[in-house]
Amino acid sequence: MTALLQVSGLRKAFGGVTVADDIDFAVEQGEMRCLIGPNGAGKSSFFRLILGEHAPDAGDIAFAGESIVGMRSFERIRRGISVKFQVPGIFKELSVRQNLEVAFQYHLHGQSLSGTIQAMLNFASLDGKEETAAGALSHGQQQWLEIAMAVGVEPRLLLLDEPTAGMSPDETRKTGEMLQDLNGRGITILAVEHDMAFVEQIAQRVTVLHFGSIFAEGTITEIIDHPGVQEIYLGASDD
Repeated sequence: MTALLQVSGLRKAFGGVTVADDIDFAVEQGEMRCLIGPNGAGKSSFFRLILGEHAPDAGDIAFAGESIVGMRSFERIRRGISVKFQVPGIFKELSVRQNLEVAFQYHLHGQSLSGTIQAMLNFASLDGKEETAAGALSHGQQQWLEIAMAVGVEPRLLLLDEPTAGMSPDETRKTGEMLQDLNGRGITILAVEHDMAFVEQIAQRVTVLHFGSIFAEGTITEIIDHPGVQEIYLGASDD
């Protein structure tokens, strides 16, 4: 397997607060990885470093073998990185179809656009709701719509920041099944999560962040059995 995302010696501080402390990290092509950690561990900041919203103080971030440090966020997205943040970023006044059109219009046109929209409606279980205002959807459906918006551009790497936040157990389980389907199609997934049942459902490997450093990595079983993980993480919420 080849690392699709390779982070080396990554450092970032805001004033006296270090959010990335010499991080070495890799996600293999086709992997589904979960990133966990307590409040203030640096998970969201790590995502923003990958996306280019923060510039690192030191270190490198490589995607598909090419350094992306210095590239703007839209350039990274065009190279195949897509993201869904914790709070849905949909346009609530627009219909479901219009939200998908806005997400895909710079990537797809004509038959490709209409075909992708229909495929994403089916994927997100929103078929029949395409003319519904996005703000009228349930919370879980809004989350699924935004996942579909991130997926329809056919990313190589999908970043998800707490994709199941606020969902019911049934919605959480369905979300896991959706991500397993995407991963089966070859999309590499890196998800920040705090719901350990969901992590257990989807993760092939788990990375634990603590104070901006990697505290532990391994399978979900190895992480749960790790003597220090429960002390620093289990039962805590995300940053």
